[in-house]
Amino acid sequence: MGSMSTVDDLIARSNALGADPRFTNYAGGNTSAKGTAVDPVTGEDVELLWVKGSGGDLGTLTEQGLAVLRLDRVRALKHVYPGVEREDEMVAAFDYCLHGKGGAAPSIDTAMHALVDAAHVDHLHPDAGIALACAADGQELTSKVFGDKVVWVPWRRPGFQLGLDIAALKDANPQAVGTILGGHGITAWGDTSAEAEANSRWIIETAEAYLAENSAPEPFGAVLDGYQALPPEQRRARAAALAPVIRGIASHDKPQVGHFTDSEAVLDFLARAEHSRLAALGTSCPDHFLRTKVKPLVLDLPATATVEEQVERLKTLHEAYRADYQAYYDRHASPDSPAIRGADPLIVLVPGVGMFSYGKDAQTARVAGEFYVNAINVMRGAEGVSTYAPIDEAEKFRIEYWALEEAKLARMPKPKPLATRIALVTGAASGIGKAIATRLAAEGACVVVADLDLATARAAAAELGSTDVAVGVAADVSNPEAVRAAVDEAVLAFGGLDLVVNNAGLSISKPLLETTEKDWDLQHDVMAKGSFLVAQAAARVLIAQGLGGDIVYIASKNSVFAGPNNIAYSAVKADQAHQVRLLAAELGEHGIKVNGVNPDGVVRGSGIFAGGWGAQRAKTYGIAEDDLGKFYAQRTLLKREVLPEHVANAVFVLTGGELSHTTGLHVPVDAGVAAAFLR
Repeated sequence: MGSMSTVDDLIARSNALGADPRFTNYAGGNTSAKGTAVDPVTGEDVELLWVKGSGGDLGTLTEQGLAVLRLDRVRALKHVYPGVEREDEMVAAFDYCLHGKGGAAPSIDTAMHALVDAAHVDHLHPDAGIALACAADGQELTSKVFGDKVVWVPWRRPGFQLGLDIAALKDANPQAVGTILGGHGITAWGDTSAEAEANSRWIIETAEAYLAENSAPEPFGAVLDGYQALPPEQRRARAAALAPVIRGIASHDKPQVGHFTDSEAVLDFLARAEHSRLAALGTSCPDHFLRTKVKPLVLDLPATATVEEQVERLKTLHEAYRADYQAYYDRHASPDSPAIRGADPLIVLVPGVGMFSYGKDAQTARVAGEFYVNAINVMRGAEGVSTYAPIDEAEKFRIEYWALEEAKLARMPKPKPLATRIALVTGAASGIGKAIATRLAAEGACVVVADLDLATARAAAAELGSTDVAVGVAADVSNPEAVRAAVDEAVLAFGGLDLVVNNAGLSISKPLLETTEKDWDLQHDVMAKGSFLVAQAAARVLIAQGLGGDIVYIASKNSVFAGPNNIAYSAVKADQAHQVRLLAAELGEHGIKVNGVNPDGVVRGSGIFAGGWGAQRAKTYGIAEDDLGKFYAQRTLLKREVLPEHVANAVFVLTGGELSHTTGLHVPVDAGVAAAFLR
């Protein structure tokens, strides 16, 4: 078989298996193929192993994500293997087995794929397979479910020895098509790619069918009174009320982004009598607990409790969780163990409401939640036919604080300046707001694009990336209910808030005698009242989190400069400018910085100017509207036109970490207007 068809078949198989959450979780498992290619040095055929590299995802795997090794050299490592106590040394030895540049970094499971005598090997983490692997009588169940076609492999940490063990079991059981790995997952093989995939699917589907046909009717026990799911609207409102407090809990040691899940699987688990016992046992599959910690924090109050009661109990439980996690670390850490990585929970479960999961970014937080749902499915399967019995905590610690895992973390790129920060920008679907949202997302923030029109807001958010990067919400900032709803949506999307930009606005340029009461009220409702409402709703979240934060007002040069025919707009900008000073004084005790930006003459790309303001100002100055940008530039000290991106730059400077001790400041972005100098 030629190398290209081997690789193409491997990628197709990997993508097909990885696309189905029944078969494996995100970034979980690995696949491989053996074949021949021409050695460019000798011109002769050489046997190669193509295997999914470290950290990749099967569902999105491409050829660039494969590690490529010389099979004879990997297999020759058996002769220098120093034994299980030093098996980690073999990972570095893989570098001496690479073909050419080797592609992606080889993973810890490379030995399994190389040493098993089959052309194609799949290692997967299906919920049904892990349920059998984590059942107290998993070995007996494996024999009962599969006969002699699937062999039980006792728990062993992934590595070279596990590869040797599976290879030996396959040799001793030529009739077998795969294994159940105790506490872990499955491995299957075949002579062709299609055969390996068929065997993987058969093992998983056979396990699913057995669990479905033989499970106890209520594997999680009876429903607990008061722990049932709240109605959807009430549930979301309670989640939004608790989310800032819970994010503060999860971020005690370092800031985290959050994700909320209220799926039926989560709500049913939390409504049942056994949920507390099972949650305390923790997860088992290494992929699970590396992302969820060994166990979650579970609120032990019914959904009928008040928000205040739940908040107080969560804070008490957090202290107990931290002490418990520190004790777990102390029980198992050796002098050469990596330092503790923080004692806060990554999964917080609230009966009747749902699950809050956390990570270094939105994708990591979302995936952590997906993994805990996998764990719930595993517990349900194991409890339905047996008793859930995950690997013991000493083994969990050996993986969580594995030197190889620490090395992988050390290789991660340095986080961007706004990583873990959640930003809400009003009026962000166009103009200055869109430029600000774009810059904040580029610097690592999760961004909530708020605008009057939901479709426009969502379209602008989609331009920034996936929903792990940005979401769009509707927000009429003059309406307090709409503002609260937008802030709640932001909190439920990413776990909380850190950075709020009051940018929404409009402008009516008229002289005093032509300015109507309606004009005046509209200007003040959207910008003075709107900024107040957004700041107030956001401050409630920021204070509850206890993580500090930033509020930035996009004011104007006109907040300090008295120009003609501009009474309503300039008066409201002065109002916004003083709100900055007032809130900086009031919110400083909570670590919340409040600053402003004073732009001038942002014509190109500005929604306000496109909406008629440009024509009105051009008429005031007696020039053509197309020349307005040049006109503004020529009246500045620097003779430069101001663009939306320049305003966005100022927002980033104020919030990016360098000005950590600056609050109550207004930054001019006007290319130099002496009459607007701050005094």
